[in-house]
Amino acid sequence: MLWNYFLGLFSNDLAIDLGTANTLVYVKGRGIVANEPSVVAIAQNSKKVLAVGKDARDMLGKTPASISAIRPMKDGVIADFEITEEMLRYFIHKVHNRRALVSPRIIVCVPSGITPVEQRAVRDAAMSAGAREVYLIEEPMAAAIGAGLPITEANGNMVVDIGGGTTDVAIISLAGIVFSQSVRVGGDKMDEAIVQNIKRKYNLLIGERMAEKVKIELGSAFPIAEGNTMEVKGRDLVSGIPKTVVIDDEEVRAALAEPVAQIVEAVKFALENTPPELSADIVDNGMMVAGGGALLTGMEALLREATGVPVALAPDPLCAVVVGTGKALDELELLRQISVD
Repeated sequence: MLWNYFLGLFSNDLAIDLGTANTLVYVKGRGIVANEPSVVAIAQNSKKVLAVGKDARDMLGKTPASISAIRPMKDGVIADFEITEEMLRYFIHKVHNRRALVSPRIIVCVPSGITPVEQRAVRDAAMSAGAREVYLIEEPMAAAIGAGLPITEANGNMVVDIGGGTTDVAIISLAGIVFSQSVRVGGDKMDEAIVQNIKRKYNLLIGERMAEKVKIELGSAFPIAEGNTMEVKGRDLVSGIPKTVVIDDEEVRAALAEPVAQIVEAVKFALENTPPELSADIVDNGMMVAGGGALLTGMEALLREATGVPVALAPDPLCAVVVGTGKALDELELLRQISVD
């Protein structure tokens, strides 16, 4: 106990949103101190970590055979344990100015559909990276706290968190999740859908970074009357030489139709399984949408039309989860209530 107290004097507690696409770190008393892609570049022979975050993402699809740029998180959970551990260690040392004697208490966000085995992998990775205590909280709960919803009241709140790897839908009341639905569909599946659509229609192979750019610039979930276009560059699958084509927002919306429909179905399923008293609250309070996928043009309008429920965007959709996790750092009693056992 005394040792834990001593360690606490030399460390700042951290909240980590360990996402498929990005990792965000919140330090108690300082706010968000890191927001970088969840990518690690390693040397193939020595397995030495060469770069993490933005520097590693710039290497995606451009590395020689001796270097691999890896995304260790897939569908919201750990796909590569050792690389995730290295990535966590990098972020812990970075926010503590690379001091060796740090052993912080860490809260990590996890998808609501995570299995016990996946939970243990997250805990073990955080402990191996230097944490003295690890708490896990579910992403929709963290998003609700970050968006300022009154989660401790006897009142139904609905949260839809559309991340890179998963979409989590939860009905929250009295600091607990009454019902949750997690589907492994998010920003990554949208990018894949764009890659496949352009490949099928134009025989053009594009990279994931180009697909993400297309999604951000032209992507929409609901018809819009703008008629925007952009140039897309890739490799022609017939001739094998570089090629440029021009695509429009209607094509991109058609490509995104399937993953977007899966998100809408998950929201409908959650509403269908909500107790009647809480359903009445949701009709009054509406649903809160967070996560990077919430920024897709027309997502709010589509959910509103599909469900008939009012829809609001979280004040800062990309940071809602880590901000909520950071707030839980300041309220240990609340943290004990909402943490995953």
